[in-house]
Amino acid sequence: MEFQDRQLTCVECGGEFLWTAGEQLFYADKHFTHEPKRCRACKAQRAGGRAGGSSGEPARGRVETIATCSVCGKETTLPFRPTQGRPVYCRDCFRQRRTP
Repeated sequence: MEFQDRQLTCVECGGEFLWTAGEQLFYADKHFTHEPKRCRACKAQRAGGRAGGSSGEPARGRVETIATCSVCGKETTLPFRPTQGRPVYCRDCFRQRRTP
């Protein structure tokens, strides 16, 4: 099948963007059935809102909990809410438990 460059309209900003023949070939090789809906700028902005930035803050929707280690008593940060009644380990104690 021969692909040709196509102009598409972004559903976010309404601007037109080029969907190249190479991109169409990639989509066909991956068996993607839908053509892209957003231009590169809107797609990047949308993806940037979901991922945690390099500023050190957690991604949106991610939980960070401060807890006390069950072994050494050191305060630690967990990337989840601990289950009540189960032990919580700091990074060092967790590593010690994992290595034989």
